[in-house]
Amino acid sequence: MNTYIGIDLGTSSVKLLLVSSNGRILSETTKFYNVSYPHPGWSEQSPEDWYSAVIAGLKDLLCGQDRDSVRGISFGGQMHGLVILNEKDEVIRPCILWNDGRTEKETKYLNETIGKAKLSQYTGNIAFAGFTAPKLLWLKANEPDNFARIAKIMLPKDYIAYRLSGAFATDLSDASGMLLLDVRNRCWSKEMCGICGISLAQLPELHESYEVTGTLKKDIADDLGLGDVKIIAGAGDNAAAAIGTGTAGEGGCTISLGTSGTLFVSAAEYAEDKENKLHSFCHADGGYHLMGCILSAASCNGWWMERILETKNYPKEQKDLECRLGDNDVYFLPYLMGERSPHNDVNARGCFIGLRPDTDRKDMTLAVLEGVTFALRDCLEAARANGVEITRTKLCGGGARSPLWRKIVADIMNMPVDIVETEQGPSYGGAMLAMVGCGEYSSPMEAIQSIVHVKETILPDPDAAAKYEARYTNFRKLYPALKATFADLYGA
Repeated sequence: MNTYIGIDLGTSSVKLLLVSSNGRILSETTKFYNVSYPHPGWSEQSPEDWYSAVIAGLKDLLCGQDRDSVRGISFGGQMHGLVILNEKDEVIRPCILWNDGRTEKETKYLNETIGKAKLSQYTGNIAFAGFTAPKLLWLKANEPDNFARIAKIMLPKDYIAYRLSGAFATDLSDASGMLLLDVRNRCWSKEMCGICGISLAQLPELHESYEVTGTLKKDIADDLGLGDVKIIAGAGDNAAAAIGTGTAGEGGCTISLGTSGTLFVSAAEYAEDKENKLHSFCHADGGYHLMGCILSAASCNGWWMERILETKNYPKEQKDLECRLGDNDVYFLPYLMGERSPHNDVNARGCFIGLRPDTDRKDMTLAVLEGVTFALRDCLEAARANGVEITRTKLCGGGARSPLWRKIVADIMNMPVDIVETEQGPSYGGAMLAMVGCGEYSSPMEAIQSIVHVKETILPDPDAAAKYEARYTNFRKLYPALKATFADLYGA
């Protein structure tokens, strides 16, 4: 039986899966690397660290496996990061990551001087601080020598694919988050290239996520003990996760509780959020999707548990909290890295509100999980404001492993939450895209219908859902009340 490798290049680690053509996971491994924070609000990584981790991961993944059966490799990857290479294919500077907040000035210039209407016309989206185009403008203004040396502009996963195959390529879902792509017409925007001062020659060739872009280099294949292995374009992490959870075609929905959090709604036809609260992107299935992204999701829980409570015993801290669902009067704003959807505010900060002398750690632990979910409910309401009907959702990401958090999502969203058999998200979706690229399945939808299955559904509790509806009304008042204060305290 043929096998396929899915690589999820995340923010803190790379996860690799070896998957058989019937969807069974044969091997998996994770390799970690560091994030650098050279200034407050900045976030960078070394692309060489990614590549070293991927090669080490591939060697571990394939240990004891049938290497002759491997047919293809594909990817899910952290989006928006700016990787730049010079004419010698050397990385010019560390990658500026998706959650980097240094581009407030450039984002404001794009949205206010160029104008949101023109940006929407050119790309289907407005500027957000984490997008790639504002980073190029920042680089041009602050590191002009580095900007002048750019020969190739890449996204993180595409740098790995380039090192593995030599193919300078990207896929449409990941490219959608650069603010350089005309999403409706699935091509680069010449207007945006002009605004950013770059040429089309500096941008990679565009592909659908399931298309073959190259072949694993012979020296790497020999080192790994592999034969003729195809490299398939892959997708941005959320689009790849959507494939891995079976969210494709018209009206599918997935909520991801990863480092960041997303609400992902798939669509067959192009749709644009006229309020510019959600992103309008291409999907890995060849269609489109609307996506709301909050910058801090499971990372909020990690911060609370490991930095504040100084424990890694997540189940212990969440024990006996289910009886409090809907009754907690502590609120948490999860804006640890600023916020993207729907507020687009780099100055927003995390807050606890409603603390009293009798507030305990359980109240605050619960508030963190609820606050992240309320922020994702903001994205759900933005989607509904666009006329999208969403009646149930899939759930994935590290946070989805928590039975308590699953219940909170079902109650706050007040809809059934489906958990699929394989909860590996982007890496599993990447392996599925590799299957399609190698002809194992004719399309992502056929792969989904064959190998993605729901194993559990969490239904909302009517009483808790009613209580959370009232609490969500209160939550929605908090950010507007603090917006000006955030700007005064933390604005540039």
